Amino acid sequence: MHTPRTPVHPVVEEVTERIAARSAATRSAYLARMAAARAEGPARAGLACSNLAHGFAACGGEDRIALRGLRKPGIAIVSAYNDLLSAHQPLDEFPAWIKDAAREAGGVAQFAGGVPAMCDGITQGRAGMELSLFSREVIAMATAIALSHEMFDGALLLGVCDKIVPGLLIGALSFGHLPALLVPAGPMTSGLPNKEKARVRQLYAEGRATREDLLEAESASYHSAGTCTFYGTANSNQLVVEVMGLHLPGASFVHPGTPLRRALTEEAARRVVALSRADEYTPLAEVISERSVVNGVVSLLATGGSTNHTMHLVAIAAAAGIELTWDDFSDLSAVVPLLASVYPNGSADINHFHAAGGVQVLIGSLLDAGLLHEDVRTVAGDGLSRYRSEPVLDGGSLTWREVPARSLDEDVLRPVSNPFAADGGLRMLSGSLGRAVMKVSAVAPEHRVVRAPARVFTSQEAFTAAFRAGELDRDVVVVIRNQGPQANGMPELHGLTPALGVLMDRGHRVALVTDGRMSGASGKIPAAIQVTPEAAAGGPLARVADGDEVVVDAVAGRLDVLVDEESLAARPLRDAPPDEASWVGTGRELFTALRRAVGPADQGAGVFGPMTPGHFGAPARV
Repeated sequence: MHTPRTPVHPVVEEVTERIAARSAATRSAYLARMAAARAEGPARAGLACSNLAHGFAACGGEDRIALRGLRKPGIAIVSAYNDLLSAHQPLDEFPAWIKDAAREAGGVAQFAGGVPAMCDGITQGRAGMELSLFSREVIAMATAIALSHEMFDGALLLGVCDKIVPGLLIGALSFGHLPALLVPAGPMTSGLPNKEKARVRQLYAEGRATREDLLEAESASYHSAGTCTFYGTANSNQLVVEVMGLHLPGASFVHPGTPLRRALTEEAARRVVALSRADEYTPLAEVISERSVVNGVVSLLATGGSTNHTMHLVAIAAAAGIELTWDDFSDLSAVVPLLASVYPNGSADINHFHAAGGVQVLIGSLLDAGLLHEDVRTVAGDGLSRYRSEPVLDGGSLTWREVPARSLDEDVLRPVSNPFAADGGLRMLSGSLGRAVMKVSAVAPEHRVVRAPARVFTSQEAFTAAFRAGELDRDVVVVIRNQGPQANGMPELHGLTPALGVLMDRGHRVALVTDGRMSGASGKIPAAIQVTPEAAAGGPLARVADGDEVVVDAVAGRLDVLVDEESLAARPLRDAPPDEASWVGTGRELFTALRRAVGPADQGAGVFGPMTPGHFGAPARV
């Protein structure tokens, strides 16, 4: 441990304190319910004989004896495995390793349930993408179903990508009295450099590359099992939850198919067994706290991570009784420097970041600068300083060693004294068009303020047709509306980036304004995304017309249409989101209830409603 401890930065402290004050009623009610749910012995001891017999009917050998005997802790495995997704295919082998390791540690692990895992890369630009954000809620509910059997004293949550990790956490937090670890699979090895992939995509958008050229580049980039190597939501997930103390130290970016990855997976099983016992009892409800949530936001800002986490972290916090707002992101972004340059914020990929010192050097730098809370509970034990250490195999045995305090490559990872930028990689914008998020870490300073006439679309296809017809070859703010959660599930709009990049490279002032998402891959285009209130909810975006002057200003934090407010409000709605009759196909009709219930982006875009003390078993304040 490093002593003396650096005082926490006053803004980080102030934001944490106001989150705690704002959340006092819901957080205390949540913790009280979790404390009441804790069992003194194995949870299954409270089951009737018939219930319990069903729970071990398929078990054999010593596992059957242990479950029947009510002596050993039961561990739930909840997995997002499928072999369609490269990031999740490695999870196939994990349950067998976990069961053996848990048994050796004195526990019994059972595969409690699977959750869906869809790939935004596959569904990009397709109707299936309109189910992507809603899949987070389905995953949360599926996780709750897996844990609802009350056979378990701890849980291992196996998942990697976009909505999967947040969904697993939201579901597990309903059982926050249980210790829980997230178990990652790791990134694929580096393939075609992301910058070269982006170049070919842009050439294809201009008609200067063939489909075969594009497919060759894409398959050379996404080439094996493991997580995609750019710094999108999947890798942002891994970094953020490790800084929140939910992974074993150093577990995020170890490749699948290596002895170290297997050793870390087996150690996760042993660790959750230990955390379920009275002497080390560490429930998920106490690992996810106001301080650890702030740590997660800080790590996201310091690395220019995915904008999706401006919704996911809000939703995760709410599930733990904590109210996190976009104002908290904004105030932290003003004091947290940008320390990482990973594609699309730079040319390096996540493997280069890991080789430069990765999460361990990042945590050390931020702790030493007082930008992270050290006094947190983690799955590795109390204190975030434990996460300065990296895992290694020593003679076949897993151990941890402290990493050097400095980065091994300052083109990728820098100290607080020499950041890539003085403030965080995300900006919150507000103005006459509402509120929005912009990822500025990949946007050159000269492109961060754009004032230009609007060209309005309601679909990616209409935008693409206009681009190919040469209608956008000028200074323009592209407005794509009716892409929010109430409209059509808030799909990601990555497919816009190559064409917008072409317009920028031609010397035009270009920006994007949308109530949809762009995730971690928004790239060099200034994109004001997740606009709220969304057009489908009657937000001002619904009344913008072609030719209106729009200002996207990441420097001043403004998002405005230069139309008199009264005149704008008097305009009729220009178009409407898809009605229920047209929101069908690819399973979308099955998600109509979620579409009706979903909340705004700045409240997490969730369907479970705003959290009140009543959600956690306490009467609401009158």
